[in-house]
Amino acid sequence: MTTTTGQKRQKRQPVNQPSLGAIGWLRFLWRQLTSMRTALFLLLMLAIAAVPGSVFPQRSIDPTRTADWIADRPTVGPWLDRLGFFEVYATPWFASIYLLLLISLIGCIVPRTRLHWKAMRQVPPRTPARLDRLAAHTDVEVLGDRGEATLDAIETALRRRRYRVHRHAPGTLSAEGGYLKETGNLVFHIAIVG
Repeated sequence: MTTTTGQKRQKRQPVNQPSLGAIGWLRFLWRQLTSMRTALFLLLMLAIAAVPGSVFPQRSIDPTRTADWIADRPTVGPWLDRLGFFEVYATPWFASIYLLLLISLIGCIVPRTRLHWKAMRQVPPRTPARLDRLAAHTDVEVLGDRGEATLDAIETALRRRRYRVHRHAPGTLSAEGGYLKETGNLVFHIAIVG
């Protein structure tokens, strides 16, 4: 392949990357295990692994029917029994998927809980200087000397709507909403683990 400028193409040099080492590999594997993509993949695998529990008779529910099913199919039945298709929820392969999903979930919940706890304890950010650049903003001009009384009324109304409210400077009020969404999300995921 030739170039139009007449310059020779340089050969690509191999990239020299530093080796990860044992700690680096453990950190890499932990990040892979606790990623959202891995958790969704494990959840999908758990759903697929549970399908044989619905299709084939389970020994723990009806041992007689399971024995009859295996006896009626002498070619396939013993192989499926060896693979654990008649006691799906007690097999090591099902438990390993479930345990990996739980470890992934716990590894995701703990850092998010710490970050959420810190965010809940912080005051809402200051009111921006150019409030009109924000999509959701309201400017209220109060005439006369009722400014503090109006701010008190607005603060009370915002608190009733579950906003976090803070006064940074005289005449300014900042409020933040939506932080309970993350709380609900964390409670839901903790309930799955617990």
